[in-house]
Amino acid sequence: MKRMRDILVVKCGGNAAVRSQAICADVAAVHRGGRPVILAHGGSADIDGLAERLGVPSRRLVAPDGVSTRYTDERTLEVVQLALAGSVKPRLLAALRACGVGAVGLTGLDAGLLVAARKSAHRAVVDGRRVVVRDDHSGRITAVNGDLVSTLIASGLLPVVSPPAVAEDGRVVNTDADRAAAAVAGAVGAGTLLLLTGARGVLADRHDERSVLPVCRVPRRGTPPVVTGGMGVKLIAAREALLSGVQRVLIADGRRPRPVQEALAGSCTEVLLEEE
Repeated sequence: MKRMRDILVVKCGGNAAVRSQAICADVAAVHRGGRPVILAHGGSADIDGLAERLGVPSRRLVAPDGVSTRYTDERTLEVVQLALAGSVKPRLLAALRACGVGAVGLTGLDAGLLVAARKSAHRAVVDGRRVVVRDDHSGRITAVNGDLVSTLIASGLLPVVSPPAVAEDGRVVNTDADRAAAAVAGAVGAGTLLLLTGARGVLADRHDERSVLPVCRVPRRGTPPVVTGGMGVKLIAAREALLSGVQRVLIADGRRPRPVQEALAGSCTEVLLEEE
């Protein structure tokens, strides 16, 4: 696949404090400036809110290394699809259109954008005991239809992508949105992956916003250096992006007035791989 120049992938976090309208305005400005850009998103606040209204319990799975992910049973998977495709994505598309940008919304199911290997079992810690969870409908991304995204960009459109993914057996599975953004960034040869979240970056002390790290080095395998506050999965995603050839990965504050521009100007944590 022919690589385009310096693609920027921006992941809009699902934290309720993240300013999605401001992110869209910044993304639109980048797009109008001629730089290829892809917007990826999750929607944790929307998923939790819809689950509560529908009476579906929201649960997390905490792995033995402390990394937390959403537990996705059949009812939760339905909520995830409704919230992401029916609420979050239309909101982002409307905001981009208001900024004069032609955007196309895609889930991982569209033309097999995201293909994942279903996880048959998850090791988790529940009430201090290690257990194996077998009814979780989630998976690890194994393939991305990068040609689809590249074709949209070449047509002057801005792709807006999100989970879920399609499993190798054709069924729907949930997948982490940060890792989905990283997989898309790697597939299209992006120059920069920017993960916008509800914190100023990676914090040395999760209770002190002033402790943001300008650089965070992650090992090439194993547990990331920070796992609290949802940062563990973001650092895993950052590692996967870097290992797939993405040149630069930034984690930054999605609550700022100009979140993308401020992050690219240096208000962020840059994630680097540890030397072997």
